[in-house]
Amino acid sequence: MRTHAAVLYEREKNQPYAQSLPLIIEEVELEHPGADEVLVEMVGAGLCHSDLSTLNGTLPRPVPMILGHEASGIVREVGTGVNDIKVDDHVVFSFVPGCGHCQFCAVGRPALCENGAKTNMAGTLLNGGVRFRNANGQPVMHYLGVAAFAQYTVAAQESLIKIEKDIPLDKAALFGCAILTGVGAVMNTARVAPGEGVAIFGLGGVGLSAVMGAKIAGAWPIIAVDLIASRLELAKQLGADFAIHAGEVNPIAAVRDLTRGGVEYAFEAVGNTKVLAQAFGATRTGGKTIAIGLPHASQQVSISGLALVGLEKTIMGSFMGSAIPRRDIPRLISLYQAGRLPLDMLLSPSLALDDINEGFDKLAQGTAVRQLIRFNA
Repeated sequence: MRTHAAVLYEREKNQPYAQSLPLIIEEVELEHPGADEVLVEMVGAGLCHSDLSTLNGTLPRPVPMILGHEASGIVREVGTGVNDIKVDDHVVFSFVPGCGHCQFCAVGRPALCENGAKTNMAGTLLNGGVRFRNANGQPVMHYLGVAAFAQYTVAAQESLIKIEKDIPLDKAALFGCAILTGVGAVMNTARVAPGEGVAIFGLGGVGLSAVMGAKIAGAWPIIAVDLIASRLELAKQLGADFAIHAGEVNPIAAVRDLTRGGVEYAFEAVGNTKVLAQAFGATRTGGKTIAIGLPHASQQVSISGLALVGLEKTIMGSFMGSAIPRRDIPRLISLYQAGRLPLDMLLSPSLALDDINEGFDKLAQGTAVRQLIRFNA
C-alpha cells in the first residue's frame, strides 16, 4: 500500500526548517505486516525533542528515515503470530520494543532492552525488517521502531500497548513518551516520597510531566527552573510551588535558599550537561540527581568528586522513565481520567503533517510545548 510520510533525507540542515525543509512530505510504499507485526493507522503523533535531536544531528540515525516515536493509532491489520492485538484495537506505541527475553527484560527493565536498543539504533523493526520504500525503491528506516510521521506504519507487536477506547486517542499519544518519561522518572526512577523536595530543570513536555508526577507523589516543595517565563507559569499551574528563571538568578543558589541546603531530588530534563551540573549543585547532601534529557554524545559532565563522595550524592540516569510500558501506560491513563494528570495543559495548537517543518521550528525556539499531528483516522 502507499501512504504519505515525512521523510528525513539529510540531517543538520539550517534553521528555519520551514525554509530548509529537512522533512520531505512524499508518498512511500508500505509493505503489509509480516509475522509478529501490526499495521496501524496513525491518529496522533507528538513532536518531541528526541526527534529534533535527530534533525539537528545531536542523536544521529541512519537516513532516509521516518521520524516520530510518541504516537497512537488504530490497528488495521495483524500479521501471523499476533494474538493479543486485534483489528480495530486502539494502541499507544512504546519507543523501546521490549523483546521479553534479554537480561534486562528478564528482570523487569524493558526500557533497557538490549535487542530493542540494537534495532532502534539500526532503524529497523525488532526482527531487523524494514517495511517502507521510497519511489526509488530505497529502504526508508523506522525511527525507534515507530515511524510515527506517516499516515500508516508497520510496527512489531512488542511496540504496541493496547488501551481502552474511552480516552481521546489523539491525546493518548503523549503517554508513549512525554508522560511516561517525565512521570516515570519521578515515580519509578527516583521513587519520590510525600514531603520530599524536588527541583525540575527544564520545562519541555517531559519536564512539565515530571512536575505533574511530583505533584501526584506529594513532593514539597516542587521547584521549576527554566529560561522561558511562559513555561514557568505553566509549571505553577501544573503544581510547582516555586518558579525560578535561570536567566535572572543563579538557579543553584535559589534552590538552596528555598530549601535550606537543596532538594532531595533534582531532575535535569534538558539534555545539557551544564544544566545537569546545576541540578547536581542544587541537590542536598545525601540526595539524588536524575538525568532525563539526552545530551550530545560528546558532552561530558563536570562535578565535584569530593561532593559525590563526602556528601554521598548520587547521579542517576532515567531512560523512558524506567518504565514497564504495559504496566505503566494503563496506570497513567487512569490518573488522567481521574483528573490527576492534566496533560491537556501541555498541548500547543495541533498540526497537519504538511506543516511538520514549521512545527519543529516552534519546538526549537521554545514557543511550543507539545504539538500533535492529528491524522484523519
